[in-house]
Amino acid sequence: MRLGLALGYWGRGPDPRHLELAREAEDLGYHSVWTAESWGSDAFTALTWIAAHTSRIRLGTAVAQMAARTPTATAMHALTLDHLSGGRMHLGLGLSGPQVVEGWYGRPFPSSPLTLTREYVDVVRQVLRREAPVTLDGRYHPHPYTGPGSTGMGKPLRSITHPLRGDLPVLLGAEGPKNVAQTARIADGWLPLYWSPTRASVYQDALATAPPGFLVAPLAQARICDDVAEGLLPVKAMLGFYVGGMGHARRNFHAELMARMGYAQDAERVQALFAEGRREEAVRAVPDAFADEISLVGPRARVAERLELWRAGPVTDLLVLAPDPHTLRVLAQLAG
Repeated sequence: MRLGLALGYWGRGPDPRHLELAREAEDLGYHSVWTAESWGSDAFTALTWIAAHTSRIRLGTAVAQMAARTPTATAMHALTLDHLSGGRMHLGLGLSGPQVVEGWYGRPFPSSPLTLTREYVDVVRQVLRREAPVTLDGRYHPHPYTGPGSTGMGKPLRSITHPLRGDLPVLLGAEGPKNVAQTARIADGWLPLYWSPTRASVYQDALATAPPGFLVAPLAQARICDDVAEGLLPVKAMLGFYVGGMGHARRNFHAELMARMGYAQDAERVQALFAEGRREEAVRAVPDAFADEISLVGPRARVAERLELWRAGPVTDLLVLAPDPHTLRVLAQLAG
């Protein structure tokens, strides 16, 4: 199991620690570093900045939003950064939910998310392979476009730039069982948002068709500290926001996943409190047990013991959100 560093996205502005942490991770032998986006800072610009200040560590988006760009535009970002970094790029994609797709990106949430995802990945792969002009008789991403408002003058095109790697890895952030099963069929890897090493059976059937070499790269908050309860507070804050506020009450993929993992009543409680504006209470309502099983928090010996649970399952890459160089160093030592 390899280690990766997940930096997420910015809050108020650029976090000066991100570059420091990325360099530290590279020096410690971490395999990869990952950026993200939601409705603020974008994933590719920050990743390019990190690429310019590192030389060996692999680079990834976990995740870049599909609604933010057409698939050809995303492929252009990926192939450009792959060239600039000397072939270090991994492209992680995610669809997000109706609240973000319609509220921020200003486009309709697809009635068939699985179909849109398949088409998106298909177009990205055609661009990267550059075997022929891009064509797709698709429902969401037809190439060329011939629908309402078209001039009829569009023609299939092939990338002017030759991609450095036609097999640049494409990973998907997926949460529902059908989405995960499709990911195992069409992508090179999966980026779980929550992963519990004690509940791997939740996705056992969905991953049954995954080919050899398929990457399973969950994100997990990590912190070496003496007080477990205090260390879990950032995990609970993240869960409170995602489960309570990052999605509509009628359709929140994060809350649905929490329910499938055995915490249905807790998820409903968090959502209700968040909707009422009682955000601090929503965070406190997140069970410590749930926050604990999807993270690596506590003294060194405790984290070492729990790390073995992650090693025992199908995880190939553990992408840690770590707030300090000390935690990165301890994890590197424990991972060997």
